[in-house]
Amino acid sequence: MSTDTTGAAARHGEPRHGGPAQSPFVRACRREPGPHTPVWFMRQAGRSLPEYREIRANVPMLESCRRPELVTEITLQPVRRHGVDAAILFSDIVVPVAAAGVDLDIVPGTGPVVAEPVRTAADVDRIRPITRDDVSYVDEAVRLLVAELGDTPLIGFAGAPFTLASYLVEGGPSRTHAKTKALMYGDPDLWHALCARLAEVTLSFLRVQVDAGVSAVQLFDSWAGALSEADYRRYVLPHSTRVLGSLADDCSGSQRGDRRAEPERSPGVPRIHFGVGTAELLGAMGEAGADVVGVDWRTPLDVATRRIGPDKAVQGNLDPCVLFAPWPVVETEVRRILDEGRAAPGHVFNLGHGVLPETDPDVLTRVVALVHELSARPVE
Repeated sequence: MSTDTTGAAARHGEPRHGGPAQSPFVRACRREPGPHTPVWFMRQAGRSLPEYREIRANVPMLESCRRPELVTEITLQPVRRHGVDAAILFSDIVVPVAAAGVDLDIVPGTGPVVAEPVRTAADVDRIRPITRDDVSYVDEAVRLLVAELGDTPLIGFAGAPFTLASYLVEGGPSRTHAKTKALMYGDPDLWHALCARLAEVTLSFLRVQVDAGVSAVQLFDSWAGALSEADYRRYVLPHSTRVLGSLADDCSGSQRGDRRAEPERSPGVPRIHFGVGTAELLGAMGEAGADVVGVDWRTPLDVATRRIGPDKAVQGNLDPCVLFAPWPVVETEVRRILDEGRAAPGHVFNLGHGVLPETDPDVLTRVVALVHELSARPVE
């Protein structure tokens, strides 16, 4: 029996026989029973791994994201080392924004820095739509990875419009998001124009990944927790819904003759939505159109499930700092999260945010094995 790892079956709405679509990770995203609770880690491919630090030495971040073979190797490293249930594409949320013509760089120790922050409608107009050709290196990397990963699913990702807008307005990372909120409150028309433009860029970027064969996508709204629920619903939710809802609606699109010019859409790819500090936003985030809502470490998963609703799986939510504690503490916390996750119709075990650079990789490997052991169950 052949295994479909190309993504073609998902694009055409057909069930795969085996392969990533029947993996524990994808089954959990779809709220289907599986042999164990799947586990992967945000930032699992990164500075916690010595092999990552070695291969990235002297290669700038944006440049590393544009080298398909390097992206492939970095993405595979945690799969080989930890035995996680899914890989996530090595990239950065500002990659599509740079492809759209924004002059930016990822500065070590700082993060994305934008040369000319967005202030006017003319600044928004300079953010051009992107095509597959603008991010051909991502398309190539995904295809290489799908071939290498076999039955292990690959997660694609992008930054949500609010988080991208925050970087573009602030000019870089911000603790207060004061300039972002000033624009949001002071010129809502300009704000919505910016977020609408970024939603289209994000949607195009995700569609490239889906068409190349990813098995799921995650939309990161890292800084949405800076907002009240009322502000989130007014200024953010419509744009996140545009991205996630369009991916869901793509299955109703007609077949296209030239797939290279206009990618076919995939109805079969689960969508994950994640933000930090979003306890009071979980219900609203669940309305944006995702199949899975990521939960940070501050909210127990059973509580999160009540806020999100019974028709969504959850992802999370071990505090990344717990990994520095003695192993009995780690084990106790893993057991607690698995217990709380049983309240949800589907649970993907993860951290409540990304792996910290100082984390001992061996602890991550042990967590994967423990989750698999504790959650093992017979499946017909």
